[in-house]
Amino acid sequence: MSPPLAPNPSSSAAPLKIAAAAINPTLGDLPANTRKILAAVETARQLGADVVVTPELALCGAPPEDLLLRPDFLAACDQAMNDLAEAIEALGDISLIVGHPLQLGETCYNAATILRPGHPPAVYKKMVFGKKSGERRYFSCGEKPLVVDIGGVACGIGIGEDITTDSPARLARAAGAELLLVLAASSWHIGKPSALLKAITSRVQENGFPAIYVNLVGGQDELVFDGGVFALDNSGRMVARLPQFQENLLLLDYRANELSAAISYPAIAPELGMEEEVWRALTLGIRDYVEKNRFPGVLLGFSGGMDSALVLALAVDALGKERVRTVIMPSPYTAQMSLDDARAMAEILGVRHEEIGIEPIMHTFADLLAPYLSGASEDTSRENIQARGRGMILMALSNKTGELVLTTGNKSEMAVGYCTLYGDMAGGLAVLMDVPKTLVYRLARYRNGKEPDNPPIPENIILRPPSAELKPGQTDQDSLPPYEILDAIIKGYLEDNKSATELIAQGLPEADVRRAIRLFHLAEYKRRQAPVGILVTARGFGRNWRYPITNRYLPQP
Repeated sequence: MSPPLAPNPSSSAAPLKIAAAAINPTLGDLPANTRKILAAVETARQLGADVVVTPELALCGAPPEDLLLRPDFLAACDQAMNDLAEAIEALGDISLIVGHPLQLGETCYNAATILRPGHPPAVYKKMVFGKKSGERRYFSCGEKPLVVDIGGVACGIGIGEDITTDSPARLARAAGAELLLVLAASSWHIGKPSALLKAITSRVQENGFPAIYVNLVGGQDELVFDGGVFALDNSGRMVARLPQFQENLLLLDYRANELSAAISYPAIAPELGMEEEVWRALTLGIRDYVEKNRFPGVLLGFSGGMDSALVLALAVDALGKERVRTVIMPSPYTAQMSLDDARAMAEILGVRHEEIGIEPIMHTFADLLAPYLSGASEDTSRENIQARGRGMILMALSNKTGELVLTTGNKSEMAVGYCTLYGDMAGGLAVLMDVPKTLVYRLARYRNGKEPDNPPIPENIILRPPSAELKPGQTDQDSLPPYEILDAIIKGYLEDNKSATELIAQGLPEADVRRAIRLFHLAEYKRRQAPVGILVTARGFGRNWRYPITNRYLPQP
């Protein structure tokens, strides 16, 4: 949480002061989350706030998924809520709105409870669930609006997807709400912040009341929550916005249907460029995955290629050089240029690095398997032995040190199966699993542009043709279409659900479309065994992708 800021001296007396708290809870750590919420309350008190609004499910973290099927977990959430209620009652001069799961009999709700000293708790139950959110597996829908008096202001409450339809806000307005407070745990992807702003702007303009949107911050498995707390006046004009991807507190004044920032600092954080937004999401995702799962650090196989170079730069930005380790594992097919580039980048970033040649592993496996692979050319089976040998080395080092192995494959490769099970897919976090290859290059240019006098990624790595270096003279384009074409097919087919006919009609080569779609489906069994990866697009592999492995439907142009 950022340190308290001085109230705006120009603010007139007696508005309702509302603190919107963008906090980063740890899923399931109820004591720590309770302390974090109370710390935000104390910061807000120092700023003179009357009420603190926390994000959706802030008490337990989000998404709790099958924890919600455990009665003991729900009972622990109830106890944590009782502890918060006692703490707020003891303070006596500030109210709190907190998101949490609520079990009533056999029914569970996604709830927001308003704790006001001297009043019984008031509870709002989320009314709308997204089609792809999975919340209906756990939660029942609320049916009634809640309007509660806080400091003489009639405040309506909404949670998450309640703002995506007009009904909850309209019902709150009809019940007398003059201000809408929205608690959210909306995970980020490219383009989503603008879509959310558009949705809540519509609710404001339809009902003519101001609104405050309070979103969660932090990484949780595949998901990243960007915070991005903002407030709109009753015309839909933005009056304040916090920076994305960091914990912070926004203090607002409300009086007579007017909402304004109550802190004398730049009230509207600038929008981030796409590359910077993705960079911050990925570094936050890495940091929280490592720290919340209590890994001491990370290690990765560093080939001197573009993907591993980008993962290395991201890891150092996320964790610091002291917690990052690279292992260079050359084979007879590794170019000297790759070795030189890998060594140079490790030196630039100051990370620990070792070199472990894999030629002995290759010879051992070749001798062991010779009777079974006799007559075979230097084919994929032999190439993949190299990748699997590297995977074994990395996992052995991970077992010894406890460091998390970061895999380096990108979305373009994962889409078509250009990756090796138990080889380069071996690890604990797939940093680039939802980052197409063309975006990999854009991110590298973005990161180098932040330090043009001492770029972390050597230019030679960016300029060289990408290669797995598993056989002489190999490049990715020997096996794949140019990445500009492949990524356009991936975007259209996987993310936008376009047919092959539509893709060809927009000018993509028919042969590449046919081949890519066939490879997409053949690679499904590999993706199902991939490590968890950070989501950055509207539809990435993992929780957003539910294709059957055994599946003979193959669309034809």
